[in-house]
Amino acid sequence: MNIKTFLPFAAAAALVPALGLAQEAEEAAMATGEAAAHTQFILNTLLFLVGGFLVFWMAAGFSMLEAGLVRSKNVTMQLTKNVGLFSIAAIMYWLIGFNLMYPGEWLIEGWLGPFFSPTVLEAVGVGADGVDVTYASAGSDFFFQLMFAATTASIVSGTLAERVKLWPFLFFVVVLTGLIYPIEASWQWGGGWLSEAGFSDFAGSTLVHAAGGFAALAGAIVLGARKGKYGKDGKVNAMPGSNLALATLGTFILWLGWFGFNGGSQLAMGTIGDVADVSRIFANTNMAAASGAVAALILTQVIYKKVDLTMVLNGALAGLVSITAEPLAPSLFASLLTGAVGGVIVVFAVPLLDKLKIDDVVGAIPVHLVAGIWGTLAVAFYTGNWGAQIMGIVAIGAFVFVVSLIVFYLIKMIMGLRVSEEAEAMGLDKAELGMEAYPEFTNG
Repeated sequence: MNIKTFLPFAAAAALVPALGLAQEAEEAAMATGEAAAHTQFILNTLLFLVGGFLVFWMAAGFSMLEAGLVRSKNVTMQLTKNVGLFSIAAIMYWLIGFNLMYPGEWLIEGWLGPFFSPTVLEAVGVGADGVDVTYASAGSDFFFQLMFAATTASIVSGTLAERVKLWPFLFFVVVLTGLIYPIEASWQWGGGWLSEAGFSDFAGSTLVHAAGGFAALAGAIVLGARKGKYGKDGKVNAMPGSNLALATLGTFILWLGWFGFNGGSQLAMGTIGDVADVSRIFANTNMAAASGAVAALILTQVIYKKVDLTMVLNGALAGLVSITAEPLAPSLFASLLTGAVGGVIVVFAVPLLDKLKIDDVVGAIPVHLVAGIWGTLAVAFYTGNWGAQIMGIVAIGAFVFVVSLIVFYLIKMIMGLRVSEEAEAMGLDKAELGMEAYPEFTNG
């Protein structure tokens, strides 16, 4: 065989190992890509689970805050309402809310999803071929989103304290968590018409907090003020809470839970960029809370010549609500300003409500409704889309307020909403439940 004949065979023989190596490299790359997708799925799911149980812990925060800000004779009722509302929210969000909020198919495109579509989780021991590895597990997604529905109901609980009946309130929670909240949230987070219009609300300053505030406002109007809260001469009679230590504990628990509320709303932790963004959200969230507290601290000293702890606590919460609509884009300094405005809002909005004779026991309307509106408007500093932000606030506010008002009026007409004057004077713990939180003490 001459050299010319031999050369093609030699070249082919040399290529065989190279082709084998190329095939191995391709298989390794495919394996690496698959492993990366699985890792992303695992980390996203972990973010939802950790964020979810942090937001769940906010239920304890609301319970302690409300228990501390109501009078001793009504503490057991507030604790009962908070356990009840969370449990009802969990059932209603499974039965109706989740798939109504995230519709696979719309009944009315962009406006209304399917009713009575219970959530179904993955099979036991499901493998990679049974899930969408580009996102997170259905169980973690459902668990995380459920916590937001329960938070919306918690906001209403504090406002209506000390004069609302237990079962009528819990019936409203059924409607709020099963229908009202999922419908309005679907307009944005479910890919509905507000999302298409360019409205932006990262973690729910309006979708969760202002919505809860609008529902609370409707309930307060229908229910009326506590007996003795407002005098005929326009005087506002203070009704101090039972335990400011509990209220402070509740505030810190809520502050902690908010890292899950905002951080988890990044909805991804599978890349370096996502993790860096989650850490940025944590830092901005904390800054807004701190500046809200400091703003209320300074302002109450200036106005009242003494610091008001309840205002400081609500100032921190208002700062948190304010930053919730956009906790990622701002710098730390911008977050400080956003939270500080929330703290200022609380100091001025609380006495304004009293002038209007709207009795909000824990200050939830200033904190969640008014500061929530401010936080949602502040998003436009980054997006420039003021029209979409205003439109979203008005649409969600009008829907939640009007529907809540109708539901509260129907409850009032059909089953009664408010306890009797005798029960209110005795305290709801004894009158409604027959047990007291502090049986060793008496406190009018």
